[in-house]
Amino acid sequence: MFFIHLSPQTNTKPKKMITKPMYGLLLLFFIFIFNQNICYAQVLPTTSGFKCNPNQFNPCQTYVYYRARGPEFLDLASIGDLFSVSRLMIAKPSNMSNPNTTLINDQPIFVPITCSCNTINTTFGSISYAGLNYTFQPGDTMAVISTTKFQNLTTYQSVETVNPTVVPENIDIGQDIKFPIFCNCPNRTQQPRFLISYVFQPSDNISSIATRFGITPQAIRDINGNNSTIFDTLFIPLSRLPNRPQPTPSNTPPPPPTAPLVQENDKKGTVIGLSIGLGVCVLLVILVGGLFFREKAKKGEKYRDVERQKSTYLGSKKGSFNNKDVEVNLMADISDCLDKYKMYKMEQLWEATYGFDEGCLIQGSVYKGTIDGEVFAIKKMKWNAREELKILQKVNHGNLVKLEGFCIDPKEANCYLVYEYVENGSLHSWIHGEKTEKLSWKTRLRIATDVANGLLYIHEHTRPRVVHKDIKSSNILLDSNMRAKVANFGLAKSGCNAITMHIVGTQGYIAPEYLTDGIVSTKMDVFSFGVVLLEIVSGKEAINDEGKVLWAKISEFSEGSEERKVRKLQEWMDESLLREEFTMESVVNVMSVAISCLSKDPSRRPGMIEIVYALSKSIDLFSDISEEGLSPRQVTAR
Repeated sequence: MFFIHLSPQTNTKPKKMITKPMYGLLLLFFIFIFNQNICYAQVLPTTSGFKCNPNQFNPCQTYVYYRARGPEFLDLASIGDLFSVSRLMIAKPSNMSNPNTTLINDQPIFVPITCSCNTINTTFGSISYAGLNYTFQPGDTMAVISTTKFQNLTTYQSVETVNPTVVPENIDIGQDIKFPIFCNCPNRTQQPRFLISYVFQPSDNISSIATRFGITPQAIRDINGNNSTIFDTLFIPLSRLPNRPQPTPSNTPPPPPTAPLVQENDKKGTVIGLSIGLGVCVLLVILVGGLFFREKAKKGEKYRDVERQKSTYLGSKKGSFNNKDVEVNLMADISDCLDKYKMYKMEQLWEATYGFDEGCLIQGSVYKGTIDGEVFAIKKMKWNAREELKILQKVNHGNLVKLEGFCIDPKEANCYLVYEYVENGSLHSWIHGEKTEKLSWKTRLRIATDVANGLLYIHEHTRPRVVHKDIKSSNILLDSNMRAKVANFGLAKSGCNAITMHIVGTQGYIAPEYLTDGIVSTKMDVFSFGVVLLEIVSGKEAINDEGKVLWAKISEFSEGSEERKVRKLQEWMDESLLREEFTMESVVNVMSVAISCLSKDPSRRPGMIEIVYALSKSIDLFSDISEEGLSPRQVTAR
């Protein structure tokens, strides 16, 4: 801003005077600029955020312009989870007819956010943002998440400002941190309906951005000023969102390479070689074809049998008014889940599992099925899935089995949950089954940590908190990388410290207070997890053939000298582990965690945050091996 200092005339050299007409023009100019600033320009941002305008709407619904980026954010489900919105809430403003479409890299979408003015403190004042909770994962930092996952829609300085009690260098895995997404609301006197949050890209200029949104460059400058730089957040004034066509992934195969020219002298030899090769190929085709058609005939007969069953099944449904009523009622019962999951048809599941053939059965009532070339685990259950669906739509974590969709069967009043297929089966089958390959101590440690992180998420980062109620080795599944995922939320309960008279669960894993008094809390999951740790260390079942529980004698490992404890533990450990080289200190540490989890007093059991930290320490102890072998302070497990 310019300041003109008018001083009385002195005996010094005369100064240039401003005549009355000039003064009047300047005064009108400053009044014009001042009014423009009040009506349009936003308060310039600091790295900590945009100051609130006292005349703005508060709160307001607006959008961020987000770019799909691989490998993590190429579908609306993952982006929706990041911004805590559903797929449909993104698909509609982004002009996408199918919310399940796979996105292409840098595909632009509009993500809805709720923007509001938030008071930070009396010194800093208030800034305008949409607060999104993010759960920290290994390798995350405030700066990395701000620039990568949130694509510079915030800054790490702003994250620090909004989370004044958090030490950036000491954030725990699984801890929730609020990320302030930069946004702004229009003034009450303004007429753009939205101020879209847009990050200035290296290839951008104001004119190209204006063209993209169908507005003038001056409209952008009026809101943001003239000094925008790369990765600044700009606010794009729009009366309505642009109805732009979305790109579609290209599935066009590349053109075949041009065949090289064959020299005249080589043509004869080429023809002879091709003739011989063609003859051999014909013979192979005949042999393979015979085997193929024979196998196909077998499968065809089975498929026709399935088709006959399906025809009979579906035929009995047609024209049934009552069944339609049942379907409508069931759909209404789960209406709040419809936008997040795919709805499968009964015919799809029937064909995927050959009519729920026993050959497709994985375990219990879970079947393996292939739909559109993708393998899923399909759980068949009577109509009692509403609570499970409500809980599953609240959770999204890498260590929890992901629900892909569901199907309802009004004829039998059944519900089918369609989960991701986890390739390597259950932890129970690896520890207690007849597999020739045994799990190493490193793999077991990693599995235990994965399960703990999954439980930490449902205990600490859902509201109300979720209690799984059926943690056991058979409900822990291992993917192709032997990473663990917690499965089966059929008994899960949303809400803690409840009391029930209906005791459910698996003998050997049930916490004493739940068994005797029906007390439901997160500490019952902690107890069950302690039993799983005992299985991981010992290779023994949670309850033996005589009905004795594994955790009954854990006091033996807490008594006597350290040498006696170690010796007792070595005698009790899984024999396959004794052939490895690792720190017994690491095993002792895991046993200490298990013993604390199995305390009969729930209040004395640790929380999952403490457990994750302790298991991480066990991994550090495991890694304490020198290049020559074991370090001097280690005790071998020989």
